Amino acid sequence: MSADPSERRAVISSRWSYVLRRLVLAVPVVVLAASLTFVAVRLGPTDPVGAIIGPTGDPGRYHEVAVQLGIERRVDGRYVAVPLWEQYVEFMTDLFTLQLGQSWVISPETSVYAVIASRAPQTLWLAFWSALVAVGIGVPLGFYAGLHPNTPADYVASVGGIVWRAMPNFWLAIVVVTLLSQSGRLVGIDWAALLVPTDVVTSPSLTHLHRPERLAAAIKGILPAALVLGSASMGNEMRIARTAVLETRTERYVEAARAKGVPRELVVWKHVFRNALVPLVPVVTGEFFLLVGGAVLVETVFAINGIGRLFFEAAVQGDLPLVGSLLFLFALLTIGVNILQDVLYTLIDPRVGYER
Repeated sequence: MSADPSERRAVISSRWSYVLRRLVLAVPVVVLAASLTFVAVRLGPTDPVGAIIGPTGDPGRYHEVAVQLGIERRVDGRYVAVPLWEQYVEFMTDLFTLQLGQSWVISPETSVYAVIASRAPQTLWLAFWSALVAVGIGVPLGFYAGLHPNTPADYVASVGGIVWRAMPNFWLAIVVVTLLSQSGRLVGIDWAALLVPTDVVTSPSLTHLHRPERLAAAIKGILPAALVLGSASMGNEMRIARTAVLETRTERYVEAARAKGVPRELVVWKHVFRNALVPLVPVVTGEFFLLVGGAVLVETVFAINGIGRLFFEAAVQGDLPLVGSLLFLFALLTIGVNILQDVLYTLIDPRVGYER
């Protein structure tokens, strides 16, 4: 029997109300994240004026640059510091109006938007393949181990997941780089010359990917870094998927479906796998934090010119507009992923609904 139209409209309305409430509740979180960004940028150990002028710059330009940054102002022929609360108001106003300013050190007189846009494709390419490695390998192996408990395959998958989860990204990255650089001597296959043209670099150009040789070059160039970045997530998702399947396959509705003579394949796909995905939603979306944090280390080790390496370079060189903008961007993405996680629950499990 179809649901009553008025009831269906009420359900839809309640869902939209839920999403709006989540968005409203996200506002103070964004404000707090932006405030912490201000503290990190303006009250940190780095002198922004010194970072711009440099150790060999003209000391006479110090106050001139400080005025341009809004740290000082000229009053009656002398320079005085701008109150911290005024700097905070100006900083927050610029962030929330998306006036991110220009890079100071990494790319002087270039807008922050342009600098981030030039590095974003490499990071998105890395994140795509890292997520594919983690979800495409970890979840199927976990499901298989859960369907075949206490077998050699289950033991191998379980131990492998623990080992992969325990290895730090930076250590695994160094090991992988070392092995690939010595691959010709160790296994007789030179990874640097394998399957790709001679113009391929570690951070491959993402143009002309419709050409098979360029696509192969881009995949080959990013695969080692993606394997390292996705390894911790892969082990975690494998373990959670195995546990979820083991718990779901003993539920009463699964036993009832088997008693009714439903084919095993249909029971597995419709009842076991679908319900086992529910506990995986926060795990998969939570891996976003690992991707953000791990990308800084992995991109640095593999010399990938992405957002992670840009953040590292900006922090080391004191390019505070870039650091602040990237921290704010990471906070917005994190909050957006959390909201998406709540919405995904209702798409995977019909039993999960919203309060009216």
